[in-house]
Amino acid sequence: MAEKKRRNDASSSSSGGGSNRGESVVGDVGRRRSSCGYCRSGGNTSISHGLWAKSLTVDHYQALLDKGWRRSGCFLYKPEMERTCCPAYTIRLKASDFCPSKEQLRVSKRMQRFLDGTLNVKKREEFIDEPNISEASCSGAPAEIAGSAARESLAGKNEEKNVEFLHYLSDKINNAVHAFVGSENFPHDIQLPKASVKEVAPSKRKLLVEGSEDLLFSSNISFQIAAAVSRAAKEAHKVKLSRDSTKHSGQADELSPNIIAEKLSSSLNQLSEISGLTIRACNGHINFYSANKVVWLDEVVEKVSKSKESYSGSGVKGSCSKKVSKCPRGKSQKLELRLKRSSFDPEEFALYQRYQINVHNDRPDHVTESSYKRFLVDSPLVDVQSLGNGTVPPCGFGSFHQQYLIDGQLVAVGVIDILPKCLSSKYLFWDPDFASLSLGKYSALQEIAWVKENQLKCPSLEYYYLGYYIHSCNKMRYKAAYHPSELLCPLRYQWVPFEIARPLLDKKPYAILSDFAALPNGEYSEPKALEDNMEMQHDDPVQVDMNDIRVDEDEELTEIDFEDSDDESGSVSGGLTAVLVEDGNVGDTLIGLKGSRLRYQDLQHAFGPPERRYLETQLHRYMRAVGTELSKQMVYSLGLFGK
Repeated sequence: MAEKKRRNDASSSSSGGGSNRGESVVGDVGRRRSSCGYCRSGGNTSISHGLWAKSLTVDHYQALLDKGWRRSGCFLYKPEMERTCCPAYTIRLKASDFCPSKEQLRVSKRMQRFLDGTLNVKKREEFIDEPNISEASCSGAPAEIAGSAARESLAGKNEEKNVEFLHYLSDKINNAVHAFVGSENFPHDIQLPKASVKEVAPSKRKLLVEGSEDLLFSSNISFQIAAAVSRAAKEAHKVKLSRDSTKHSGQADELSPNIIAEKLSSSLNQLSEISGLTIRACNGHINFYSANKVVWLDEVVEKVSKSKESYSGSGVKGSCSKKVSKCPRGKSQKLELRLKRSSFDPEEFALYQRYQINVHNDRPDHVTESSYKRFLVDSPLVDVQSLGNGTVPPCGFGSFHQQYLIDGQLVAVGVIDILPKCLSSKYLFWDPDFASLSLGKYSALQEIAWVKENQLKCPSLEYYYLGYYIHSCNKMRYKAAYHPSELLCPLRYQWVPFEIARPLLDKKPYAILSDFAALPNGEYSEPKALEDNMEMQHDDPVQVDMNDIRVDEDEELTEIDFEDSDDESGSVSGGLTAVLVEDGNVGDTLIGLKGSRLRYQDLQHAFGPPERRYLETQLHRYMRAVGTELSKQMVYSLGLFGK
């Protein structure tokens, strides 16, 4: 009778939030070591704990998120924060408190102008396809185009022209890069990144430049090129191409970001004359300065020119005018959002291929249907349908793909999990032809708005989870621009405002954030300064573009990149953390064996002393990783997934 009661208790515990929500069945993988996609240390310095999930209730996954876990397909992982090279903190935002920044508002307005037909996103392609536009037949055209665009950009009177002028500067840098390809300066057999010129926030200008000039724009392309050359040299060394390896290695040593920036900036003299800007290399960046030191951009306009020419090419004659203005105001377009359960869709996969190959420079043979399914389609989450009683949103809980269609054309797909307390954003891929619409930022704004709207129907749904935040990785700092955000303390699992956590992480990558949850005023940045810093990062050597980095790019490091590690010596977390780690009685751990659900205390007599010691070691490790309560509720499967 007692045995039957224990079995019933075990079955009840495994249901995870009610009989209608299924059960969670996991297998413990243990500690995993892999190469790091952020610091690119070269060794297996990224350390995490892994679980395979055969099934997972939305309640249990919500609880795991709130203990620092994430999923990639059916693989769950949690960084060992004190051991790993780049500690990753879970970051979230309370949707009802969200305060959009100026840049985020601009993204929304830009999309609306595009839908209204007043913004054409194809213009940049004309500059790229025809980099030497009319330089022979219309020698005055480039000066009029660039000069007009510069004046409009500086004045801030027309954001569309501002964006197009930045694209124009980026394309000129790309032309300079291509001019070097095949020469002694750059190896010709590697794929080089594309330049992106960013406007320097006014609050940053005084910090970045001194003297009689004003820093307006900057590009970090030199860091990206140096990183690409370095990676090529390492690859050549790995495959032991002795002669080529030596050649690439020498090039990698010679081509530092500073040297590359000097070479590129010196080749842009003509652009400097055309635009009226001074172009100079500084600490590896290519910087664009105004001729005079001023505080406001409209003052620069007065000093450069009082001309009212527009970027439409009104001052350009002949065929050049047609090149620039051949995209008049278009017809209005319709944006449609479709939310569907996670499943394989050939159209989505084709878009994913284009995105990975064109934006992240993946090799086509690496972007396979099977890897795509493992990464973004497969999910262990047990679907929950809406009951109409306010406990579940109308769409239900589970894994979804949010499709973005413009006039019926699929332009982006957001991969998300909708859970009892949050929308957890996993990944986004989009059509490279629509890069200027900043679809990464736009989709995040849409997802935040979705949470706010659906909280009215499901009050428990309050938060937007942005994945992991790694303070030492500049390309991830944009996440904190969604204000006010919170980071999860890796020790006590308490949420700490980012403004408090930031100065701690400035000092060291790993910090027990909850120890400093009551810092005195003045020890962290005010929100306005925070926005400016988070939205303009120029120092990341591997960043493609801030708009290109989606909330969970980290999850591209899927399970296949991990290597087993038998090093289980010492505490899991070490130091102070070990004092507070949950390490209770494993007897209550819920075990799955041959279809049965039993507590370990009811099974241990079936094992001999050596097997029992080994299994209890594994169960203690598992309990420390997921917590005592979840170890009682989730089914720990023996023989299906574990080592």
